[in-house]
Amino acid sequence: MRLPTDPAENLATLIRCPSVTPAEGGALAALEAMLAPMGFSVERPVFSEAGTPDVENLYARLGGTGPHLMFAGHTDVVPPGDEAAWRHAPFSAAVEDGEMFGRGAVDMKGGIACFVAAVARHLDAGGAMPGAVSLLITGDEEGPSINGTDKLLKWAADRGESWDGAIVGEPTNPGVMGDMIKIGRRGSISGVVTVRGVQGHSAYPHLADNPLPGIVTLAQALLSPPFDAGTSDFQPTNLEITSIDTGNPAVNVIPAKATFAFNVRFNDTWTADSLKAEIAKRLADAASSAQARPEGQPVQFDLVWRDRPSPVFLTRDNRLVELLTGAIQTETGQTPELSTSGGTSDARFIKDYCPVVEFGLVGKTMHTVDERVALTDLEALTRIYRRVLESWFGD
Repeated sequence: MRLPTDPAENLATLIRCPSVTPAEGGALAALEAMLAPMGFSVERPVFSEAGTPDVENLYARLGGTGPHLMFAGHTDVVPPGDEAAWRHAPFSAAVEDGEMFGRGAVDMKGGIACFVAAVARHLDAGGAMPGAVSLLITGDEEGPSINGTDKLLKWAADRGESWDGAIVGEPTNPGVMGDMIKIGRRGSISGVVTVRGVQGHSAYPHLADNPLPGIVTLAQALLSPPFDAGTSDFQPTNLEITSIDTGNPAVNVIPAKATFAFNVRFNDTWTADSLKAEIAKRLADAASSAQARPEGQPVQFDLVWRDRPSPVFLTRDNRLVELLTGAIQTETGQTPELSTSGGTSDARFIKDYCPVVEFGLVGKTMHTVDERVALTDLEALTRIYRRVLESWFGD
Protein backbone atom coordinates (compact mmCIF):
# COMPACT_ATOMS: atom_id res chain seq x y z
CA MET A 1 0.00 0.00 0.00
CA ARG A 2 1.31 3.44 -0.93
CA LEU A 3 2.32 5.50 2.07
CA PRO A 4 1.63 9.27 2.42
CA THR A 5 5.20 10.38 1.61
CA ASP A 6 4.24 13.56 -0.31
CA PRO A 7 3.67 16.52 2.05
CA ALA A 8 1.94 18.61 -0.65
CA GLU A 9 -0.54 15.84 -1.35
CA ASN A 10 -1.15 15.38 2.38
CA LEU A 11 -1.67 19.11 2.86
CA ALA A 12 -4.08 19.42 -0.06
CA THR A 13 -6.22 16.69 1.47
CA LEU A 14 -6.29 18.46 4.82
CA ILE A 15 -6.94 21.96 3.43
CA ARG A 16 -9.98 20.65 1.52
CA CYS A 17 -11.54 19.77 4.89
CA PRO A 18 -13.28 22.97 6.13
CA SER A 19 -12.38 22.45 9.78
CA VAL A 20 -13.15 25.94 11.05
CA THR A 21 -12.89 25.73 14.83
CA PRO A 22 -14.51 23.83 16.52
CA ALA A 23 -15.78 21.78 13.54
CA GLU A 24 -13.88 18.59 12.70
CA GLY A 25 -14.74 19.18 9.05
CA GLY A 26 -13.37 15.81 7.94
CA ALA A 27 -9.77 16.74 8.80
CA LEU A 28 -9.28 14.19 11.57
CA ALA A 29 -10.89 11.49 9.44
CA ALA A 30 -8.51 12.37 6.61
CA LEU A 31 -5.55 12.27 8.97
CA GLU A 32 -6.61 8.88 10.34
CA ALA A 33 -6.79 7.56 6.77
CA MET A 34 -3.16 8.64 6.25
CA LEU A 35 -1.91 7.12 9.49
CA ALA A 36 -3.70 3.76 9.51
CA PRO A 37 -1.73 2.24 6.57
CA MET A 38 1.50 3.00 8.44
CA GLY A 39 0.37 0.89 11.40
CA PHE A 40 -0.66 3.68 13.77
CA SER A 41 -3.32 2.92 16.32
CA VAL A 42 -5.73 5.85 16.18
CA GLU A 43 -8.32 7.06 18.67
CA ARG A 44 -10.53 10.11 18.36
CA PRO A 45 -11.91 11.10 21.78
CA VAL A 46 -14.49 13.87 22.10
CA PHE A 47 -14.30 16.14 25.15
CA SER A 48 -17.03 18.35 26.57
CA GLU A 49 -17.47 21.06 29.14
CA ALA A 50 -20.47 23.18 30.01
CA GLY A 51 -20.59 26.44 28.12
CA THR A 52 -18.11 25.32 25.46
CA PRO A 53 -18.52 23.37 22.22
CA ASP A 54 -17.76 19.66 22.12
CA VAL A 55 -14.42 19.03 20.41
CA GLU A 56 -13.14 15.94 18.64
CA ASN A 57 -9.42 15.20 18.96
CA LEU A 58 -7.00 12.56 17.66
CA TYR A 59 -4.30 10.50 19.34
CA ALA A 60 -2.24 8.15 17.19
CA ARG A 61 0.66 5.94 18.30
CA LEU A 62 3.16 3.75 16.48
CA GLY A 63 5.88 1.60 18.04
CA GLY A 64 6.61 -0.10 21.33
CA THR A 65 8.82 0.59 24.30
CA GLY A 66 11.78 2.91 24.12
CA PRO A 67 12.24 6.64 23.48
CA HIS A 68 8.85 8.19 22.74
CA LEU A 69 8.64 11.29 20.55
CA MET A 70 5.38 13.21 20.35
CA PHE A 71 4.35 15.49 17.50
CA ALA A 72 1.57 17.90 18.50
CA GLY A 73 -0.64 20.27 16.58
CA HIS A 74 -4.14 21.18 15.52
CA THR A 75 -6.34 20.72 12.48
CA ASP A 76 -8.83 23.46 13.37
CA VAL A 77 -8.42 26.75 11.53
CA VAL A 78 -9.68 30.30 11.89
CA PRO A 79 -12.54 31.42 9.62
CA PRO A 80 -11.48 32.47 6.11
CA GLY A 81 -13.22 35.85 6.29
CA ASP A 82 -14.41 37.33 3.01
CA GLU A 83 -13.94 34.40 0.63
CA ALA A 84 -14.37 36.70 -2.36
CA ALA A 85 -11.16 38.47 -1.31
CA TRP A 86 -9.12 35.30 -1.74
CA ARG A 87 -7.17 34.74 -4.95
CA HIS A 88 -8.22 31.08 -4.75
CA ALA A 89 -11.06 29.58 -2.72
CA PRO A 90 -9.80 29.12 0.85
CA PHE A 91 -10.52 25.38 0.95
CA SER A 92 -9.45 24.52 -2.59
CA ALA A 93 -5.70 23.89 -2.01
CA ALA A 94 -4.99 25.53 -5.36
CA VAL A 95 -1.34 25.74 -6.46
CA GLU A 96 0.01 28.80 -8.25
CA ASP A 97 3.64 29.75 -8.89
CA GLY A 98 4.93 27.05 -6.57
CA GLU A 99 2.68 27.96 -3.65
CA MET A 100 -0.35 26.16 -2.21
CA PHE A 101 -3.20 28.42 -1.10
CA GLY A 102 -5.68 27.62 1.64
CA ARG A 103 -6.77 28.29 5.17
CA GLY A 104 -4.48 26.30 7.44
CA ALA A 105 -1.68 26.01 4.87
CA VAL A 106 0.87 27.23 7.43
CA ASP A 107 -1.22 27.36 10.64
CA MET A 108 -0.89 24.51 10.95
CA LYS A 109 -2.10 21.77 8.64
CA GLY A 110 1.17 22.20 6.75
CA GLY A 111 3.22 21.10 9.75
CA ILE A 112 1.02 18.04 10.24
CA ALA A 113 1.28 17.13 6.54
CA CYS A 114 5.08 17.31 6.74
CA PHE A 115 5.37 15.23 9.88
CA VAL A 116 3.14 12.52 8.42
CA ALA A 117 5.27 12.51 5.26
CA ALA A 118 8.46 12.34 7.33
CA VAL A 119 7.27 9.28 9.24
CA ALA A 120 6.05 7.68 6.01
CA ARG A 121 9.44 8.22 4.34
CA HIS A 122 11.24 6.83 7.38
CA LEU A 123 9.13 3.67 7.28
CA ASP A 124 9.21 3.39 3.49
CA ALA A 125 13.00 3.38 3.60
CA GLY A 126 13.00 0.61 6.19
CA GLY A 127 14.03 2.93 9.01
CA ALA A 128 14.23 1.39 12.45
CA MET A 129 11.92 2.54 15.22
CA PRO A 130 13.26 1.25 18.56
CA GLY A 131 10.74 3.29 20.46
CA ALA A 132 7.49 5.07 19.70
CA VAL A 133 6.17 8.09 17.85
CA SER A 134 2.77 9.63 18.46
CA LEU A 135 0.61 12.41 17.08
CA LEU A 136 -1.47 14.43 19.51
CA ILE A 137 -3.81 16.54 17.39
CA THR A 138 -6.61 18.77 18.63
CA GLY A 139 -9.51 20.58 17.02
CA ASP A 140 -9.60 23.30 19.69
CA GLU A 141 -6.37 25.31 19.45
CA GLU A 142 -7.92 28.25 17.60
CA GLY A 143 -10.94 28.15 19.94
CA PRO A 144 -11.24 28.23 23.74
CA SER A 145 -8.49 25.58 24.16
CA ILE A 146 -10.55 23.87 26.84
CA ASN A 147 -11.62 20.60 25.22
CA GLY A 148 -8.41 20.04 23.29
CA THR A 149 -4.75 19.45 24.07
CA ASP A 150 -5.01 19.91 27.83
CA LYS A 151 -7.65 17.21 28.19
CA LEU A 152 -6.14 15.01 25.49
CA LEU A 153 -2.82 14.89 27.36
CA LYS A 154 -4.56 13.90 30.59
CA TRP A 155 -6.64 11.30 28.73
CA ALA A 156 -3.52 9.72 27.21
CA ALA A 157 -1.50 9.87 30.44
CA ASP A 158 -4.32 8.16 32.33
CA ARG A 159 -3.96 5.29 29.83
CA GLY A 160 -0.29 4.91 30.65
CA GLU A 161 1.23 7.08 27.94
CA SER A 162 4.43 8.99 28.68
CA TRP A 163 6.71 10.95 26.38
CA ASP A 164 10.40 11.79 26.29
CA GLY A 165 10.11 14.83 24.04
CA ALA A 166 7.66 16.74 21.87
CA ILE A 167 7.70 18.93 18.79
CA VAL A 168 4.81 21.31 18.16
CA GLY A 169 4.50 22.07 14.45
CA GLU A 170 3.36 25.69 14.73
CA PRO A 171 4.75 28.12 12.10
CA THR A 172 7.75 29.48 13.99
CA ASN A 173 9.88 30.97 11.21
CA PRO A 174 9.42 34.72 10.66
CA GLY A 175 11.19 34.96 7.31
CA VAL A 176 12.67 31.77 5.85
CA MET A 177 12.84 28.11 6.78
CA GLY A 178 15.35 27.59 9.56
CA ASP A 179 15.03 31.05 11.13
CA MET A 180 13.72 30.14 14.55
CA ILE A 181 12.96 27.41 17.08
CA LYS A 182 10.67 28.31 19.94
CA ILE A 183 12.13 26.92 23.17
CA GLY A 184 9.60 28.55 25.48
CA ARG A 185 6.80 31.05 25.64
CA ARG A 186 5.94 34.06 27.72
CA GLY A 187 3.00 33.77 30.06
CA SER A 188 -0.27 35.60 29.48
CA ILE A 189 -2.92 37.04 31.77
CA SER A 190 -5.86 39.32 30.99
CA GLY A 191 -8.16 41.46 33.08
CA VAL A 192 -10.84 44.14 33.06
CA VAL A 193 -10.93 47.19 35.34
CA THR A 194 -14.23 49.00 35.92
CA VAL A 195 -14.73 52.40 37.55
CA ARG A 196 -18.31 53.37 38.40
CA GLY A 197 -19.52 56.96 38.54
CA VAL A 198 -22.78 58.85 38.41
CA GLN A 199 -24.33 59.72 35.05
CA GLY A 200 -25.17 63.34 34.42
CA HIS A 201 -25.25 66.27 32.02
CA SER A 202 -21.82 67.45 30.93
CA ALA A 203 -22.92 71.07 31.55
CA TYR A 204 -23.59 70.25 35.23
CA PRO A 205 -20.58 68.15 36.30
CA HIS A 206 -21.15 68.93 39.98
CA LEU A 207 -24.28 66.77 39.80
CA ALA A 208 -22.40 63.80 38.34
CA ASP A 209 -19.30 61.73 39.04
CA ASN A 210 -17.24 61.19 35.90
CA PRO A 211 -15.47 57.80 35.96
CA LEU A 212 -13.16 58.62 33.06
CA PRO A 213 -10.42 60.55 34.93
CA GLY A 214 -10.24 57.61 37.31
CA ILE A 215 -10.01 55.04 34.56
CA VAL A 216 -7.22 57.00 32.86
CA THR A 217 -5.31 57.25 36.14
CA LEU A 218 -5.56 53.52 36.77
CA ALA A 219 -4.58 52.63 33.22
CA GLN A 220 -1.51 54.83 33.42
CA ALA A 221 -0.46 53.11 36.65
CA LEU A 222 -0.27 49.81 34.77
CA LEU A 223 1.67 51.26 31.84
CA SER A 224 4.44 52.92 33.84
CA PRO A 225 6.94 52.14 35.23
CA PRO A 226 7.97 49.01 33.26
CA PHE A 227 7.46 45.73 35.08
CA ASP A 228 11.02 44.57 34.34
CA ALA A 229 13.88 44.89 31.86
CA GLY A 230 13.64 41.35 30.49
CA THR A 231 15.89 38.37 31.15
CA SER A 232 18.56 36.48 29.23
CA ASP A 233 15.86 34.23 27.75
CA PHE A 234 12.83 36.52 27.53
CA GLN A 235 11.74 39.94 26.35
CA PRO A 236 10.57 42.50 28.95
CA THR A 237 7.13 41.93 30.38
CA ASN A 238 4.65 43.93 28.31
CA LEU A 239 1.16 45.16 29.25
CA GLU A 240 -1.18 46.43 26.55
CA ILE A 241 -4.46 48.27 27.10
CA THR A 242 -6.69 46.56 24.56
CA SER A 243 -9.92 48.53 24.95
CA ILE A 244 -11.46 51.49 26.80
CA ASP A 245 -15.23 51.70 26.83
CA THR A 246 -18.06 53.71 28.38
CA GLY A 247 -21.00 52.40 26.38
CA ASN A 248 -21.91 56.04 25.90
CA PRO A 249 -22.76 57.31 22.38
CA ALA A 250 -23.67 60.85 23.53
CA VAL A 251 -21.13 63.68 23.62
CA ASN A 252 -22.99 65.71 26.28
CA VAL A 253 -23.55 62.95 28.83
CA ILE A 254 -21.11 61.99 31.58
CA PRO A 255 -21.13 58.17 31.58
CA ALA A 256 -22.15 56.05 34.54
CA LYS A 257 -19.13 53.77 34.25
CA ALA A 258 -15.93 53.21 32.31
CA THR A 259 -13.88 50.09 31.75
CA PHE A 260 -10.57 49.13 30.27
CA ALA A 261 -9.29 45.69 29.33
CA PHE A 262 -5.65 44.69 29.31
CA ASN A 263 -3.41 41.77 28.42
CA VAL A 264 0.05 41.09 29.82
CA ARG A 265 2.74 38.90 28.24
CA PHE A 266 5.20 38.18 31.05
CA ASN A 267 8.63 36.61 31.42
CA ASP A 268 10.08 34.32 34.06
CA THR A 269 10.65 37.21 36.45
CA TRP A 270 7.03 36.60 37.39
CA THR A 271 4.48 33.90 38.03
CA ALA A 272 0.84 34.52 37.19
CA ASP A 273 0.09 34.95 40.90
CA SER A 274 2.97 37.33 41.64
CA LEU A 275 2.10 39.45 38.60
CA LYS A 276 -1.57 39.59 39.59
CA ALA A 277 -0.50 40.81 43.03
CA GLU A 278 1.71 43.52 41.49
CA ILE A 279 -1.10 44.71 39.22
CA ALA A 280 -3.61 44.80 42.08
CA LYS A 281 -1.13 46.79 44.21
CA ARG A 282 -0.49 49.32 41.43
CA LEU A 283 -4.21 49.86 40.96
CA ALA A 284 -4.86 50.23 44.69
CA ASP A 285 -1.98 52.70 45.13
CA ALA A 286 -3.12 54.78 42.16
CA ALA A 287 -6.74 54.75 43.30
CA SER A 288 -5.93 56.00 46.78
CA SER A 289 -3.47 58.68 45.70
CA ALA A 290 -5.43 60.06 42.76
CA GLN A 291 -7.27 63.34 42.83
CA ALA A 292 -9.67 62.12 40.17
CA ARG A 293 -12.95 62.40 42.09
CA PRO A 294 -14.79 65.22 43.93
CA GLU A 295 -13.13 66.27 47.18
CA GLY A 296 -10.16 64.00 46.51
CA GLN A 297 -11.98 60.79 47.31
CA PRO A 298 -10.28 57.52 46.27
CA VAL A 299 -11.24 55.99 42.94
CA GLN A 300 -13.58 53.05 43.46
CA PHE A 301 -12.81 50.22 41.03
CA ASP A 302 -13.37 46.54 40.36
CA LEU A 303 -10.74 44.22 38.87
CA VAL A 304 -11.88 41.00 37.20
CA TRP A 305 -9.41 38.47 35.79
CA ARG A 306 -10.38 36.97 32.46
CA ASP A 307 -9.87 33.44 31.13
CA ARG A 308 -7.19 31.12 32.45
CA PRO A 309 -3.66 32.48 32.78
CA SER A 310 -1.03 30.87 30.55
CA PRO A 311 2.20 30.11 32.43
CA VAL A 312 5.65 31.16 31.30
CA PHE A 313 7.99 28.26 30.50
CA LEU A 314 11.41 27.50 29.07
CA THR A 315 12.64 24.18 27.66
CA ARG A 316 16.07 23.24 28.96
CA ASP A 317 16.41 19.88 27.18
CA ASN A 318 19.68 20.10 25.26
CA ARG A 319 19.22 16.84 23.36
CA LEU A 320 15.89 17.79 21.82
CA VAL A 321 17.05 21.29 20.92
CA GLU A 322 20.36 20.04 19.52
CA LEU A 323 18.75 17.31 17.39
CA LEU A 324 16.36 19.83 15.82
CA THR A 325 19.06 22.49 15.41
CA GLY A 326 21.36 20.01 13.71
CA ALA A 327 18.64 18.85 11.33
CA ILE A 328 17.82 22.47 10.39
CA GLN A 329 21.46 23.34 9.79
CA THR A 330 21.98 20.27 7.60
CA GLU A 331 18.88 20.80 5.47
CA THR A 332 18.79 24.60 5.19
CA GLY A 333 22.24 25.91 6.08
CA GLN A 334 20.56 28.14 8.67
CA THR A 335 21.46 28.32 12.37
CA PRO A 336 18.09 28.92 14.02
CA GLU A 337 17.56 31.51 16.71
CA LEU A 338 16.36 29.95 19.96
CA SER A 339 13.44 32.21 20.85
CA THR A 340 10.64 32.67 23.36
CA SER A 341 8.89 35.43 21.40
CA GLY A 342 5.32 35.47 20.16
CA GLY A 343 2.03 34.46 21.69
CA THR A 344 0.90 31.35 23.51
CA SER A 345 0.52 27.87 22.04
CA ASP A 346 -0.51 24.43 23.20
CA ALA A 347 3.12 23.85 24.20
CA ARG A 348 2.05 25.46 27.48
CA PHE A 349 0.13 22.27 28.29
CA ILE A 350 2.71 19.82 26.94
CA LYS A 351 5.57 21.24 29.03
CA ASP A 352 3.99 19.63 32.12
CA TYR A 353 4.53 16.16 30.58
CA CYS A 354 7.85 16.31 28.72
CA PRO A 355 10.37 18.72 27.17
CA VAL A 356 8.81 20.55 24.22
CA VAL A 357 10.04 22.73 21.37
CA GLU A 358 8.18 24.33 18.47
CA PHE A 359 9.25 24.34 14.85
CA GLY A 360 7.20 24.51 11.67
CA LEU A 361 6.73 26.56 8.52
CA VAL A 362 7.19 30.27 7.75
CA GLY A 363 4.32 32.11 9.41
CA LYS A 364 4.06 35.33 7.37
CA THR A 365 0.61 34.49 5.92
CA MET A 366 -1.03 32.74 8.90
CA HIS A 367 -4.60 33.96 9.54
CA THR A 368 -4.46 36.23 6.47
CA VAL A 369 -6.42 36.27 3.24
CA ASP A 370 -4.51 34.11 0.73
CA GLU A 371 -2.73 32.09 3.42
CA ARG A 372 -0.24 29.99 1.49
CA VAL A 373 2.93 27.95 1.68
CA ALA A 374 5.80 27.40 -0.74
CA LEU A 375 6.00 23.80 -1.90
CA THR A 376 9.76 23.98 -1.41
CA ASP A 377 9.17 24.82 2.27
CA LEU A 378 6.94 21.77 2.66
CA GLU A 379 9.73 19.61 1.27
CA ALA A 380 12.36 21.24 3.47
CA LEU A 381 10.29 20.81 6.64
CA THR A 382 9.60 17.17 5.79
CA ARG A 383 13.32 16.53 5.40
CA ILE A 384 14.03 18.27 8.72
CA TYR A 385 11.42 16.22 10.56
CA ARG A 386 12.70 13.01 8.98
CA ARG A 387 16.27 13.80 10.01
CA VAL A 388 15.06 14.41 13.59
CA LEU A 389 13.33 11.02 13.57
CA GLU A 390 16.46 9.29 12.31
CA SER A 391 18.60 10.95 14.98
CA TRP A 392 16.05 10.33 17.70
CA PHE A 393 15.85 6.60 17.05
CA GLY A 394 19.46 6.31 15.90
CA ASP A 395 20.69 7.51 19.28
